[in-house]
Amino acid sequence: QVQLVESGGGLVQPGGSLTLSCAASGSIFSINYMGWYRQAPGKERELVASITNSDSTNYGDSVKGRFTISRDNAKNTVYLQMNSLKPEDTGVYYCNVRTRIIPTTRDIYWGQGTQVTVSA
Repeated sequence: QVQLVESGGGLVQPGGSLTLSCAASGSIFSINYMGWYRQAPGKERELVASITNSDSTNYGDSVKGRFTISRDNAKNTVYLQMNSLKPEDTGVYYCNVRTRIIPTTRDIYWGQGTQVTVSA
């Protein structure tokens, strides 16, 4: 089993910044992928940013140029630096970890979610 603990969410004004972190622990042999997804009320969960074990990154179109994903392999931790936040960035942010290149359901793990609210 792998456990994910998220932190860093909160309330911020438009134009402000927040940094999220997600630390993985447990029976980890390898991590092939770490990512952040978010879900707003009434909407489907969407990809925010992801990073592979080769440091290849991918970002959702709405956050390109504003968010940066990074990882610390020694700490099994992924970060999401969020700048120039907008009200539409509001939602619950979930950390996602995959432990195989071709994962089954058993190889995919989700964090508990952390609330990010962007409002004046």
